[in-house]
Amino acid sequence: MDTKRCPYCAEEIRAEATRCRYCRSRLASFDVDRWFRAQPDARLGGVSAAVACALALPVTGVRIAFVVLSLYHLVGPIVYAALWLVIPKRPGEESLLERLMRWGLDVASRLSGRQIGRPGPPSVMQP
Repeated sequence: MDTKRCPYCAEEIRAEATRCRYCRSRLASFDVDRWFRAQPDARLGGVSAAVACALALPVTGVRIAFVVLSLYHLVGPIVYAALWLVIPKRPGEESLLERLMRWGLDVASRLSGRQIGRPGPPSVMQP
């Protein structure tokens, strides 16, 4: 079993720990590798589970926070929908927003007749 020292109390803890078992200090604030919606405890869209896992927070607390934000000027559903667009479904995949933007660029390039992102033929300047 791999161990590391807690930077706050200097006790030996497991290497994968996100919170010290002795002083209860949080060791990881944001883990990009855990930023996806297909978590084991995902329910509706997986956003609460992704936020909870990435920030090392309890899933129930994040869900309650979204409900409370929903009661306050409907901020909760707006934030939830925005995060649903931004957070990818599985690790290594593109998010829905990235796929929509790529599709939009593809449609725009077809409509304009140009390939976006690729160099085209040099234009001929006429006097």
